[in-house]
Amino acid sequence: MSQVPSPTTNHFSELAASVLKRAKVSGASEADVLLAEGDGLSVQVRSSKVDRLSKAREKVLGIRIFFGKRSASASTSDFSQASLHRLVDDTCSLAKAVVEDPTSGLPDADQFTTSFPDLDLTDTRKLTVEEEIDLAKRAEQAAFSADARITNSEGAECSSNAGSVLLANSHGFMGSYANTSYSLSVSPIAGDGNGGGMQRDYWYSVARKFHQLDNPEHVGKEAARRTVRRLGSHRLTTQEVPVIYDPEIAKGLLGHLASAVSGYALYKGASFLQGQLGKSIASELVTVVDDGRLPGGFGSRPFDGEGVPTRKTMVVEKGKLTNYLLDTYSGKKMQMPSTGNASRSVGESPTVSATNLFLQPGIHSPEDILRSVKKGLLVTELIGFGVNMVTGDYSRGAVGFWIENGEITYPVEEVTIAGNLKSMFNDIEMVGNDLEFRGRIASPTIKIRKMMVAGQ
Repeated sequence: MSQVPSPTTNHFSELAASVLKRAKVSGASEADVLLAEGDGLSVQVRSSKVDRLSKAREKVLGIRIFFGKRSASASTSDFSQASLHRLVDDTCSLAKAVVEDPTSGLPDADQFTTSFPDLDLTDTRKLTVEEEIDLAKRAEQAAFSADARITNSEGAECSSNAGSVLLANSHGFMGSYANTSYSLSVSPIAGDGNGGGMQRDYWYSVARKFHQLDNPEHVGKEAARRTVRRLGSHRLTTQEVPVIYDPEIAKGLLGHLASAVSGYALYKGASFLQGQLGKSIASELVTVVDDGRLPGGFGSRPFDGEGVPTRKTMVVEKGKLTNYLLDTYSGKKMQMPSTGNASRSVGESPTVSATNLFLQPGIHSPEDILRSVKKGLLVTELIGFGVNMVTGDYSRGAVGFWIENGEITYPVEEVTIAGNLKSMFNDIEMVGNDLEFRGRIASPTIKIRKMMVAGQ
């Protein structure tokens, strides 16, 4: 069942086959090998001067070896034959020494993907150091030029990365894929000009293909706009009001959902969604999808960290929890099949993570949602990590804007918003039409019917 879709991985495939052969000769019952290679360039400028420049080319090989129900993992960046032989021998010794885990093991032979669709994950454009410096400088200068109140900068950064992954195992599976990414960001600082408060904010663009990256002038102007609008912040008195999450913040709620539906949290009893499969857990406006084969997606790949095909999984449909996210191990623990969500670092055992997780957009524009609020809070930044994934209790520091009669009136800071994730998902009463992928998790604007906003 050997399939290697990219001819550029021939050397990796030979290395993987050699390592697997040595593991078998050493008595291993099963084994898999993960090879990853990356080439990255990143520059940061501050006040138009290069503050940091890094260029890295890395490659690493990881192996997981099983002796029955005992297993161990290890990795190396030394691809010499002597090093790889030592890696296999040492990992075999470790595997023999650990305790048995009845659930461990590779997926069954018929579970591996047999198709490698083109998911449009790469670009041939290679940026030079000079080009990245120019893009970062232009973004920062655009921020300074956009408003006289932009008085300083925490810097602008431009980066580009290209990588490839090959996975092979003792069941005969071998597959690979490659990806690229480009990003540009800037963080301006604004002052009110009267010796008063200072504020900072940021904006960024990220893309699989260079031509899809926003131009630096747009990034800089948007960063300036977001920064200046925070000047003159107020505090609030404690009250219970509707809360709007802008898309950058709303995707954090989906991140909490992804953690709660992870097989590892569920079988350990560490999720507030324990035992909720098939039940209503959110408003009927909420449909959440995890799609590992979304063309051009930041989490897209033809197979997961175990070689199981990725897929489109409906996690929540009109408020009902319809699927968990599972790899082979957590699926066995729960007596359910893998959903193709195994994720792993080289040299580590798999765990579960979302691929491209998103809340399906609704019918309302962000302006419509704003106009629906007589008195409430628009949240644009969260601070702290006050989330209990077992109970769903939620308490975060927040920054944003106070809304009165459907309009933003002034910026606010030093407030805390609190609730419970169970009620928060159920209280989503408007979903925006402004879904945009800026990472693996994406959400449009959402409005929660009420939350406690604590201030002075």
